[in-house]
Amino acid sequence: MTSVTNLAKPPVVVVGAGISGLCTALALAKTGLAVTVVERDSPPPSGDPDQAFFEWNRRGAAQFKHPHAFLAVMSNLLQDSFPGLMDDFFAAGARKVTFEDMLPPDLKEKYTPLPGDEKMWLLMCRRATMETVFRRYAEQQDLISIESDTQVTALLSHKDGDQILVDGISVKTRDEPERQLLSQVLIDAGGRNSKLKTWLQAAGGAIKTEDDDAEIVYFTRHYKLLPGVEEPARGDSKDRSSGDLGYIKYGVFPGEGGHFAVIACLHKEEKALHEAIKSSDQFDLICRSIPGLVPWVAADKAEPTTESFGFGDIHAVWHHFVDDGRAVALNYFAVGDAALRTNPLYGRGCSTGIIHAHLLADTLRDISDPVARALQFHQRTEEELRPIFKASLAEDKKAIRQAKAEINGQVIDSASTAKAWFNAAFGDALSMASTRNIHVLRGIMRTFNLLEKPGDFLKDKRILLTTMAYMLGGRKRNANARKVNGPGRQQMLTILTNKQAQRESASA
Repeated sequence: MTSVTNLAKPPVVVVGAGISGLCTALALAKTGLAVTVVERDSPPPSGDPDQAFFEWNRRGAAQFKHPHAFLAVMSNLLQDSFPGLMDDFFAAGARKVTFEDMLPPDLKEKYTPLPGDEKMWLLMCRRATMETVFRRYAEQQDLISIESDTQVTALLSHKDGDQILVDGISVKTRDEPERQLLSQVLIDAGGRNSKLKTWLQAAGGAIKTEDDDAEIVYFTRHYKLLPGVEEPARGDSKDRSSGDLGYIKYGVFPGEGGHFAVIACLHKEEKALHEAIKSSDQFDLICRSIPGLVPWVAADKAEPTTESFGFGDIHAVWHHFVDDGRAVALNYFAVGDAALRTNPLYGRGCSTGIIHAHLLADTLRDISDPVARALQFHQRTEEELRPIFKASLAEDKKAIRQAKAEINGQVIDSASTAKAWFNAAFGDALSMASTRNIHVLRGIMRTFNLLEKPGDFLKDKRILLTTMAYMLGGRKRNANARKVNGPGRQQMLTILTNKQAQRESASA
């Protein structure tokens, strides 16, 4: 039987001390609320970022060692709300990547800064560094307490008629009896595998879920530049360090202190490549066959610091906590991946998490009635995050079609209707314009960085007219803008097969 050893009701309990959980705690504490954060894992080690990366057993974050970046919406929100936190990031070696830094060489030569460009910047470092800095900053806040090594064992709730009201959680630490941790508000920041939703459903909560498989697996390997090797300059548009060869997407994520990661993303039906890339040697061979990656991963440029490792079960998921104008439960709110998630390939997860955290903090600050809080948070989430979710899902669907066509040796450029042809031609022209025109690229980067709703940059008549002008160049010419240098699918398979044959011959 669960013993009750804590009858006090702290204002807020947050389950999960990942990025979304800590962002939520910081946002709530800034409004004056006391917050208790419950985390099943141990705190980060006390040493430097390398120690956190290599030694911290972060079981609660499946993507912990995969690369991350804070998009501009998140970087600016943190800078404006918690300037001391941003100072801590830079002190830990995190890098500020500006809009000018992102420009290809030919556009950088013509670049003149405009008002607003200073808002387009990324913060880049390893996730271990991100979480360590967040954690240590949160621990310094008077209104935040963190209980580590604490397992959540049950959701506590009761019913008022047919309405579920959440009262808190039961928790258990290794050497202590189970106890109840009651709260006025319970926030689920437990990530995509959080048990709280399952327990809420068992209590009678009908949570409707949209779930679409992105049908991809992506692999990561971390490296460090060799002593004396300078970080490669940004290549031209054909040899850039991130791109799409149709059958594989790839990208470099620069980190701190010469560390960087390379990701390679495959459709899950790419069986041969899927099997090959699990091998660290094969991962390197694949990367060294792509011109844009060679300056980073050549044997005389960098050394690996990890093996290659994968991340799968990638879905676009949206959980609905309000159904037909009625909250599934009161005093319970899910944020970040516990509420919704998109394909991590697009790098939006951390940023949508902090947006969500601040939407919740604003809602709890502005509204005291539990019903009104639930409905208002639902509405604000729909308004701010639904467009991002829908755009990400549309990108997934398009990528699935392209990958399957590549696997089957098909071409999908042909359009069956005039509307489909126009949309495809416009997309090709937009890609071409973005490589030649800074104003167009600036608009695309604002959307990429979530500084505006997806597609809002097309309301700019100058961007629209410029893109239409590029359409006159023809689809064949414009489609070439998307292409990067690298082996085709069959060429890559041949490279891998020949290398395997060499190994077998050498060992015979």
